[in-house]
Amino acid sequence: MSPMRTHGSCVSVSVRSPPASSASRCSLSNSSASSDDATCGAPIWMGKGLTCVCFKRKGTYERIFFDLTPQQEERLRRLKQRMRICFDGSKVEHQEGLRALWHATYPGQELISLVSDQWKDMGWQGRDPSTDFRGAGFISLENLLFFAKTFSTSFQQLLKKEGGNRATWEYPFAVGGVNITFMLMQMLDLDSLKPRTFVRPVFLQMLSENEWAFDLLYCVAFVVMDKQWLERNATYMEFNDVLRTTRSQLEKELLMDDVLRIEDMPSYSLLS
Repeated sequence: MSPMRTHGSCVSVSVRSPPASSASRCSLSNSSASSDDATCGAPIWMGKGLTCVCFKRKGTYERIFFDLTPQQEERLRRLKQRMRICFDGSKVEHQEGLRALWHATYPGQELISLVSDQWKDMGWQGRDPSTDFRGAGFISLENLLFFAKTFSTSFQQLLKKEGGNRATWEYPFAVGGVNITFMLMQMLDLDSLKPRTFVRPVFLQMLSENEWAFDLLYCVAFVVMDKQWLERNATYMEFNDVLRTTRSQLEKELLMDDVLRIEDMPSYSLLS
């Protein structure tokens, strides 16, 4: 990023275009949900384009200006639309999303029913996972599925709680993933009229280069959360505290000078 400096006005910024993400893509239908069965509202157990902002990096302030291109605006619009879709257990595409997640998580293992004790093994709170999407909605299912298909090794390690000195009372994997989606939605704050932090404009630039930036950030957030969980030898009741420190770590990495893509974040190397 190499801004031309002027005094008292916004300036244009030349941004190096990073290469496209090497991560494979997966998506589900993004049709809106509106029936009474839609699951949206309070989280389960959580205890228009940018115009001008001031950046402080390496002790100096840089005033940055950019307009969203039509492609950027369209990607932002699609992401915000995804975030507004509540999970609706009566919709066929949402049911198929759950089945796809099951088969990506347990290849070759038959799913008896969408309401089954089998789901508890994945870290849902009960027999019916559709009741656990409050606060994050359908995109949290898409995030889990993207993680399972794109970084299957890391996904399986976290699912099976492999590595490290694990607590007796561990966080439930799937519900933890839903809460990570909700945390990222709050952190990025894409619906506010003005950015409250510099994280949002930085992420919007990443989104302009890769439409799967949010899903990739989710995968990074999950492995960061689990790493911090192990480092502090946390238990179930400390999940919210670990989530807060995870958010702080993500914000710190996103604002690093040499981080222009999600793949440039230091913690991206934790994924496999």
